[in-house]
Amino acid sequence: MEFTRKEAKQWALNKVRGLYMCPLSPVTPDFKFDEAGLRENIEKYVDMGIDGLVVGGFISECWNVKPAEWNRYHEVVADAVKGRMDLWTIILDPEVSVAVEKMKFVETLGYNGAEVINPVIQLRTDDEIFDWFKYVTDRSDLAVCLYRTPVSGKVLGVDLMNRLADIDTIIGAKQGELNRAVTLRLRRLMRPDFIVMEPSEYWFLDEQRVGGQVLWGELSYMLYGKKRHLVKDYMRLSAEGKHEDARKAWLGLEGVRTYYEEEFLWTIAATATYAGALGTLKAWYEAIGLKAGPVIPPVRSPSRERFEQVAAKLRELGVA
Repeated sequence: MEFTRKEAKQWALNKVRGLYMCPLSPVTPDFKFDEAGLRENIEKYVDMGIDGLVVGGFISECWNVKPAEWNRYHEVVADAVKGRMDLWTIILDPEVSVAVEKMKFVETLGYNGAEVINPVIQLRTDDEIFDWFKYVTDRSDLAVCLYRTPVSGKVLGVDLMNRLADIDTIIGAKQGELNRAVTLRLRRLMRPDFIVMEPSEYWFLDEQRVGGQVLWGELSYMLYGKKRHLVKDYMRLSAEGKHEDARKAWLGLEGVRTYYEEEFLWTIAATATYAGALGTLKAWYEAIGLKAGPVIPPVRSPSRERFEQVAAKLRELGVA
């Protein structure tokens, strides 16, 4: 661990910056995690200049595997990264002792934090949810990012978030409501050392000027393929105060950004799940040279025709 419990918020303010991506998981034809493919992808993520990986959640298909497979996946990621990127897990378990057990396990592997969803079943009142998080954080030293999302069944309110923010190890929240106004409002209402994390690349240029410090918990930068350099370009140009040039770089992603939003973000918004978008993302990964393979059943894998359709669109966009 790079910090003590009391230091967690300041550590996150200094460390959790830039591009924190949620990668897809490569899967073998017999629906096991492809460890060699996972290691190969991680080398490419390092070359891309990604600042942190947030693994173990919906996009990585870790909700749909056995506990031993979940553990092995996190071991392989940690071994492959070898300290070259900040590592976070994602905790989706409503059973509190399982959540704690997983967090203790990844802490031994060198992970610094966990994005944690509030229980998707049973617990709905503010007091119940607070008590659940208090139980977890009392038993783990990991930094915790709240996963504020409709997928959980209850979107955390401001009063509850302010209570949770007073816990030493809770350092921020992924604002997954797909509502920009809410992101800005939360920044006004939360304590200044609590990071409100925007997960939409569409807003990331604007984020450079209004207090945002991290593009958290999505994968657009990876998917942009041959155009991903434009993200780093507009980040650099904005930091240099060259705002018009930064906007030109941002506009260079317009076509692929729209395709990403239509095929991924709006599918999530319509279904309140990630499962329906995974097939397209697997095809996208393969088209840009990353290992992907099939989707783990019972979620359907895309047809070969769909793989070819996605690849053709990405070639047209200059991405693949």
